[in-house]
Amino acid sequence: MTIPKAEFADWMHGVQALVEAALERALPSAEHEPRRLHEAMRYAVLGGGKRVRPLLVLAAGEAVGAPRERLVPAACAVELIHAYSLVHDDLPCMDDDAMRRGRPTVHVEFDEATALLVGDALQSLAFETLAAAPLADDPAGSVEMLRTLAVASGSRGMAGGQAIDLAVVGKTLTQPELELMHIMKTGALIRAAVRLGACCGERADAAVLEQLDRYAKCVGLAFQVVDDVLDAAASSATLGKTAGKDAAQGKPTYVSILGTRAARELAQSLRRDAHAALAALGASAQRLRDLADFVVLREF
Repeated sequence: MTIPKAEFADWMHGVQALVEAALERALPSAEHEPRRLHEAMRYAVLGGGKRVRPLLVLAAGEAVGAPRERLVPAACAVELIHAYSLVHDDLPCMDDDAMRRGRPTVHVEFDEATALLVGDALQSLAFETLAAAPLADDPAGSVEMLRTLAVASGSRGMAGGQAIDLAVVGKTLTQPELELMHIMKTGALIRAAVRLGACCGERADAAVLEQLDRYAKCVGLAFQVVDDVLDAAASSATLGKTAGKDAAQGKPTYVSILGTRAARELAQSLRRDAHAALAALGASAQRLRDLADFVVLREF
């Protein structure tokens, strides 16, 4: 992995530790009944992952001057949705994967029924976490943030993208069709993370929100392009999950459509577009620029 600048690395590790501690507090104790479910929820969430979505919440919030005490609950809510989606994606009826973040997936470590309930419970906890914190200056702002996360998680976002993903196995897609799927499956939650961070400050200017959304759209697509390249080129040990799974299952990817070299070039182009979207925001958006670099340069 390309080593990020020391200043950014310090910031990133600080945010990751902050969010990890907050998630630890938000999750029910494994000592409370039902103990097995709570143990599995904690297994699914804690101690792994890059926390890219929480990092985006914090970076977007810092770009508009939002206080960290508002940003951390929003970051946790987004990560809980992401964790739930991974648990369900790994189930035998979905992608049927046995390894995630370098260890057995939840349904392997526990069982399928528990994994299903873990995903359900984490989704509920995400909205409980978001609703319990005073994140906006007025109730309408808080409700809009709940709506943002709900839309990004549902049939018009992440769940809908997963449905398309399952439906197109073994089929050939055009690049625009593939992009639409990933704008929903991967990009919707990334865009929601950036928007939630921006909405934790004073009411953000519409033009600023539009610039941040253009940035997030580019980063969301770049994230998936890089994932596809890594799935084709990296080892399972490097990825922390089964490598080569997409090709083995006949899934359309940016690599299968464009080839590895063109996919890498597309990722770099999206990285440049993400930087360009932030031009008007100046130095306050530096962490967002760093994150675009981090997403695209990982393991390249």
